[in-house]
This record gives sequence, structure tokens and C-alpha cells, in this order.
Amino acid sequence: MAETLTPTALTLKDIAREAGVSLATVDRVLHNRPGVRPDTVRRVKAAIERNSFQPHVAAAELARGRARRFAFVMPSGSNPFMQQIEAYLGEMSAWLSARRLSVETVTTDVFDPSVLAGTLEALSGDCDGVAVVALDHPSVRAAINDLVDAGTKVVTLVSDVPSARRHHYVGIDNIAAGRTAGALVGRLVGQKSGKVAIVAGSQGLRDHAERIFGFNQVMASEFPGLSVLPVLEGRDEDDRSEQVLARLLGRHADVVGLYNVGAGTQGVAKALSDAGEGKVVFVGHDVTVLTRRLLLQGVMDAAISQNPGHEARAAVRVLLALARGEPILREQEKIRIDIVMRDNLP
Repeated sequence: MAETLTPTALTLKDIAREAGVSLATVDRVLHNRPGVRPDTVRRVKAAIERNSFQPHVAAAELARGRARRFAFVMPSGSNPFMQQIEAYLGEMSAWLSARRLSVETVTTDVFDPSVLAGTLEALSGDCDGVAVVALDHPSVRAAINDLVDAGTKVVTLVSDVPSARRHHYVGIDNIAAGRTAGALVGRLVGQKSGKVAIVAGSQGLRDHAERIFGFNQVMASEFPGLSVLPVLEGRDEDDRSEQVLARLLGRHADVVGLYNVGAGTQGVAKALSDAGEGKVVFVGHDVTVLTRRLLLQGVMDAAISQNPGHEARAAVRVLLALARGEPILREQEKIRIDIVMRDNLP
């Protein structure tokens, strides 16, 4: 399924109409010329800010003589974090318009390498740039390399494929995120001994694999009294995550900690609630409507958070810089890891 965000280009005439002034007045305000009353200046500037109108950027893009089209290849299904990224892309319409950009969101089964590779192959020759939530698999690497060879700029988003010839990765350091989750689980469990469960979407997703690696590093080196159980895979689906965790909790009554590596959070929380085996330290990812509620209720103890708005903006800015042959501002595009608990919910 594809949704094209094609914003309407704003003009000075649109700003003048919204501010209730003449075109000449808007021009005088933009060029700081005298003869405009202060309240009129404020009204014009408010209209410009409200619409994120950037006349100088728009003029520069028009001078370049061409529009650009980017595609974001995102997971199908109901992953709340991915939906947040898509929503932020939608909110960038005025910014995109000023730069003569359009963004198409293409949803696909990112857990199936042949389906994901086919989706990428279908974009060849159709886009200036592609951002993809990628599965680390030979067929996906080949599809990314083919896009690059065809002249398309490619960035991986959230989940990387570093062995491919993608141009840039936009996302957090997932090994560090997993280590952070391990430290939180171990310290919050305290002096108790027992088992720790891990639920992932897929170990084929590099972000999930790296988080698990980092988590296990900390568990093995710092918390020898805790035994980590084999990883469960729920494909980031609520029902499947609930089923696999419920079966595991039925076999192990001494689970004291849980790390949910990806989505499927509602199913994970339901399995915990239905098991009713006392308090299990529960650490997951991302601040969504659901995780916010679980943190407030005390069901979830902490969320390892990354800013979906920053990721959406960074991916577009990086693709645009690559398309223009301009340098990437790496410090600006670096995605931070945050620890969110009930007491510091944003």
C-alpha cells in the first residue's frame, strides 16, 4: 500500500491572503523595509511561521530546476513507533513543499526478505532516494546495492544493513540500547535470582539482533545470578507475542525480568497480566500511547526511547543532502538514546 504526500506549494500571495494584507506589504516585511505598522509586521510574521513558509529556500529550489521524490519503505502492521514516524513525515508537508520534495510511504512485510527485496526492486528508477527499515539478509542487501548502482540514494532507518552499500544509517546505537536495557533489568530486579525472558520481533532485523547482543553482554558480565532464556520471536505482532510469552511463562514460574526488544507490547503486557505470577521487571522500547499507559500503571518499568520525529526529519534531510551532493551534518542527525520511566514521562 502506498500513500503519497504531495503538499501544495505556498506562495507570497497565500501568505498575504492569510495575514489580510497586500502582496507589497508582505514583500516589505520580508525585506525589513520601513513603512509597515508593528502589528501588521507581527501578523505577517505569524502567518509565515504558522505555515513554515521559507521563501528563500523555495526560490533556491526552484532555481535548481527539478522536484525530487523520496520513498520510505516501512513495516506493514500496527507498530506504534513506525506509525509515529509516518505521522511526522505527514507533518513535514510545508517543509517538503518549500524544497520541491514529495515523500511516498510504502508499507511491506519487512520480516520476509523476499517480499522486502521485491518492494525495493520495484522502486528502482522511480525515486531519487529511498529510506528503508531493513532486514539484514542477502537478498535485501542485493536489492539495496542494485538501487545504489542505479543512482538512487539509500539510507537505512531504525534497522541497519551495514554490509550493503547504503549511503547512511539513521537510528540509535542498538548495541548500546540493549546494554542499557540489560543494566536496567538487572538493577531493578535487585538481589533476586531467577530467569529473564526476551521477546523480539525477529533476530533477522539487525536492530533487534544488536539489542539482544548488548543485553546479553551486560547480563553475563554483571548479573550472573540471572539466567537469560532463549529469545522468543513475535514478529512485532501483539497476538503472536502474547502467545509465545504465555507459553514460556507457563513453563517457567521463576521469571523475574523481561526485555521486549521491539513492538508487540500490548500482547507482552497481556501475557504478563494473565500469568499473575507477582512482579516481573519489564523493560521495553519507545514512548507510545500504550507504553505511556503501562509505565503509569507500573506494569512497565522503563522504556528505551528514540525520538521518531527526529528520525523522520533526519532521514529526509540526509536523503536531500545526498541528492544535492552536500555534506551530512552528522552531529545534527545523531539519534539519542533516552531512558523514560513513570517519573520523567515527556
